[in-house]
Amino acid sequence: MIKGSCMCGEVTYAINGEIGDITHCHCTTCRKAHGTAFSSVAAVQMKDFEFTSGEELIKCYRSSPDKVRCFCSNCGSHIYAHREGQSHYILRLGTLDDDPGARPVNHIWVSLKAPWYNLETDCGLPKYDEWPDDR
Repeated sequence: MIKGSCMCGEVTYAINGEIGDITHCHCTTCRKAHGTAFSSVAAVQMKDFEFTSGEELIKCYRSSPDKVRCFCSNCGSHIYAHREGQSHYILRLGTLDDDPGARPVNHIWVSLKAPWYNLETDCGLPKYDEWPDDR
């Protein structure tokens, strides 16, 4: 079982099954919805996903004619998206509390990527365990 939650902790969920391949999506709606260069997502079968608390706080926004994005109405954390006719959710991996075991396999919609993000060089930037200075 893999567990996850929103930022405020009011919405929690469990996944009783496999998580699909991890994808980094650079589409405009993912960037806008998450305020990031890309959104890390993976498919989770709907039958394997269950809310363990806070389901009543979930609100959904139709971002395109066949897709809804669902989030905690208290803190705004995006939990999943869903397209009509699919048997899986598009899980927003930033809400995972556990290691899913899967690893990223690709970047999609790079034709729409943020102009300030460089796929070739940004992973080589310096890395810090916390802030790089005495903040």
